Amino acid sequence: MAELLGSRPDIIVVAGNFMVSELQRQTTTIPIVFTTVSGSVESGFVASLARPGANITGFQNFEPAIAGKLLGLIKEAVPNVSRVAVLLNPDTAVHVMLLHAAEAAAPSLGIQVAAVGVRDSAQIERGIAGFANDAYTGLVVLPHPITIQNRGLIIGQANQRRLPAIYFFRYYAVDGGLISYGPDQVDQFRRAAGYVDRILKGEKPADLPVQAPTKYQLVINLKTAKVLGLEIPPMLLARADEVIE
Repeated sequence: MAELLGSRPDIIVVAGNFMVSELQRQTTTIPIVFTTVSGSVESGFVASLARPGANITGFQNFEPAIAGKLLGLIKEAVPNVSRVAVLLNPDTAVHVMLLHAAEAAAPSLGIQVAAVGVRDSAQIERGIAGFANDAYTGLVVLPHPITIQNRGLIIGQANQRRLPAIYFFRYYAVDGGLISYGPDQVDQFRRAAGYVDRILKGEKPADLPVQAPTKYQLVINLKTAKVLGLEIPPMLLARADEVIE
């Protein structure tokens, strides 16, 4: 990072909370445009979504309401699901916010929500194993470096235990997850290019609002559905942006 800043770039495009946090620590002058960031206000990157107020702006991953959407999708895919575990990092403020949003949406869907906090792979394995013993359960996996790096373990455990799960990014479904629903990451980078253009032409990051996703992707892995013994409703399949067969 120091080497990058030492080259005196006109602007930096960066993905993810960890990298934005480090850049914020090291520079308050070089314009930064971020993508795939969660909770930019809660993380202290910007003063507000409408008026970022400093040298940082960009495109964040989601709004809290997406937690209810994830629950609704898993209920639609597996109607008899009545309990859902939310796999999260309890030290992450955005995860706590999403958990509360899921809890608020759950009663209207006839679902009970339970939090499964994880900080490492051992806790992931124990958490999934403990929850999967109950009938009519599902799993929502929130995005975090821990869950992304251990996605092979999570997907493997969920499928082995016949636990229907929904994930946030497309690559989870490509890697064998049942369903993914989240922002189109490629689209976020395209939109970031527009902000780069505007900043290089004289606009200030402080004046460019942080934007939420405009395109979401629903991906369903039918191969995994067969492994789990599930028949995905045709209406849900028809809405999918991609079906893996």
